[in-house]
Amino acid sequence: MRAARACLLMLSAAVCAPAPAMEALSDAALSTVRGRDGVSFDLNGFAMSGDARVTYTTPIGSSLYVEKFSAARSDNPLPFSDPYKLDIVAGAPGLADVINIAFPLNVNADQRWQAAYDWGVTADGVTREQGSVVVKDLVFSGGGLQFSTPQVNDGVAFGAALRMDIGQLSFQPRGRTDATEAMVLSGVHIGGVDGNGVFNNTPWMLANVASQPAVINALTDETGPRLHIGIDWPDARYGSGVAPAGGIVVDNISFVSPGQATVDLGSSRIGSIQIQYLDIKFKH
Repeated sequence: MRAARACLLMLSAAVCAPAPAMEALSDAALSTVRGRDGVSFDLNGFAMSGDARVTYTTPIGSSLYVEKFSAARSDNPLPFSDPYKLDIVAGAPGLADVINIAFPLNVNADQRWQAAYDWGVTADGVTREQGSVVVKDLVFSGGGLQFSTPQVNDGVAFGAALRMDIGQLSFQPRGRTDATEAMVLSGVHIGGVDGNGVFNNTPWMLANVASQPAVINALTDETGPRLHIGIDWPDARYGSGVAPAGGIVVDNISFVSPGQATVDLGSSRIGSIQIQYLDIKFKH
């Protein structure tokens, strides 16, 4: 009984002890709270395929379709050793926060994509299959995407940086499984360049949410709303005021056809290219 009474007294004291008071934070205090950890995700062993079709129809009734997209990725043997990273970071002074998605650095090119899709057109009531596009050994090395609130108007502001190498890109009119007739681009390289047009192993920044924002939104004119995709002029308030330079190199372009000699066009190179301004409006 004495032991039970002692336990009861201890329990009573624990229950009756006053709890520490909780203090409500003001909006100003909450706005200063910043998380330092984001979300990492890996696509190790990713593969997909299906029969879905995406169709764009013109105002006069003709259409273009893409269907039966497939993709798969090979990886290094250590999952999550080089993942994608998603973070919310502070924007430039006076601008909204930014959702930042960083691609894997992929230094050793272990992560390689294989992809294919079919496409065709419909016009004057006739649908014609145009064949397949096949991508082999696509490697992304760094770069990424940004998303934020536009500085003006509605929609979504975004940025993109790209460092990409493709082992082979082929256009095959007889389908993805028949490469006997094709236009083949071997060794396609896209990335940042220095002042001499030489690749410097950095991503080419096509757009930036602050210094040269891209936007997707709907604009309305006398014909009604239109889908709008654009990249603004470089903004010296948040950068150098100069559009970043990139380079595009194709090691070899060739045409193959059954019973015919291969037509070899050699290589092609754009040493330095800049996007100063882009404005695309789709007809209603």
